Amino acid sequence: MKITRISAYQANLPLHEGSYKWSGGNSVEIFDSTVVAVETDAGITGYGEVCPLGPAYLPAYANGARTGIREIGAALLGEDPSDLNALNRKMDQLMRGHPYVKSAIDMAAWDILGKQAGMPVVKLLGGRVGDDIALYRAISQDTPENMAANVAGYRAEGYTKFQLKVGGAPDTDIDRIHAVAAQMQRGDVLIADANTGWRQHEAVRVADAVRDVNVYIEQPCYSYEECLAVRRHTNRPFVLDEVIDGLGAVLRGVNDQAMDVINLKISKVGGLTRAVQIRNLCESLGIAMTIEDTWGGDIITAAIAHLAHSTAPGLLFTATDFNSYVTVSIATGAPQRQNGRMAAPTAPGLGIEPRFDILGDPVFVIQK
Repeated sequence: MKITRISAYQANLPLHEGSYKWSGGNSVEIFDSTVVAVETDAGITGYGEVCPLGPAYLPAYANGARTGIREIGAALLGEDPSDLNALNRKMDQLMRGHPYVKSAIDMAAWDILGKQAGMPVVKLLGGRVGDDIALYRAISQDTPENMAANVAGYRAEGYTKFQLKVGGAPDTDIDRIHAVAAQMQRGDVLIADANTGWRQHEAVRVADAVRDVNVYIEQPCYSYEECLAVRRHTNRPFVLDEVIDGLGAVLRGVNDQAMDVINLKISKVGGLTRAVQIRNLCESLGIAMTIEDTWGGDIITAAIAHLAHSTAPGLLFTATDFNSYVTVSIATGAPQRQNGRMAAPTAPGLGIEPRFDILGDPVFVIQK
């Protein structure tokens, strides 16, 4: 089986709540997502998606994803997409770094492999564990009162895990954490996610102020070293996110006892192939994981569901249903949240079919 054609589509994904705000004054109103279709001479087409969280979150941006795919796409024609390791080696030879560029192509290759095998990707990733998986809800940065008020509505949708966006002024963030913690019920989980927004001294101040609050501290500072210093200072459980970009980062964190949980973002590590390697390592080492991506629509949500639903339940901290945050559906067959949970599709491959009436014409096509 050989790749014969790669097409890229662009989709705007507006948010139900109007905007999404996090540390540093950053916000996004409409997410810019890229969908790829990878066609083969076997008549099987696979689909993938990549959607950076704007240009100021990670070294990634939407136009960069499309430019990168166009840059390497022609050299992938003739490759066997079902030979996943060889495909990833080829992409790494063609472009050093820029893992998010490669993610959608790798995701589409898994879709092809599942369709070729007649099995859902969750089966290829180790098999479905349980009936469904628990999701978390991100609470966009706002006043302490408004953030606390949002909890009741999200709980009514079935969520019991809440990721509070902090990383602003320390005194305000302390108030945010206390206000939202006061709304928690028995069994709820609260994560204070600073998205690298605090200086080390600020993070230590916040950690001291919430020592008696049942809250996880997530990625307080920009660098690994700063986060490690805060980790060694606080008694709260600790999550690393932005600095977890590969196997080496996980091994370093385990060696330093730098975290209790990692956030595993598919596009940040280069796609499902690399994400599975990290997932399997974390399962072996006993590190819990939130499985997600930077953002996305139906196709990314399906990929998250397949990876999360095949993960050991004691080590799956939570996962994300990005398609419930946005107003536009770009594919049929994607998981839909039910009472704060979702399940991986059962159809072969990722189990989705793009809505080309929504995607429109491709922004570019690569073929011989």
